[in-house]
Amino acid sequence: MTREELFSLADKAGLGFIRHASDKDIEKFKAFAKLSADAEREKFIDMLRMAHDSLVLASDPGQLKERGTR
Repeated sequence: MTREELFSLADKAGLGFIRHASDKDIEKFKAFAKLSADAEREKFIDMLRMAHDSLVLASDPGQLKERGTR
């Protein structure tokens, strides 16, 4: 993420003061943004896996019966 991308996101979140932060603090904000994006990505992947599993089960009624679900 570039500094300008970080500043743009910070502005949208109401954190415009980041523009005046030290280089060291900006790197910390970048690290936080990456951790946050990674966590959201993992939640999205988990949701996709659950949706995929549901579709697979729905397409094979035999599997649903085995699991005791109608």
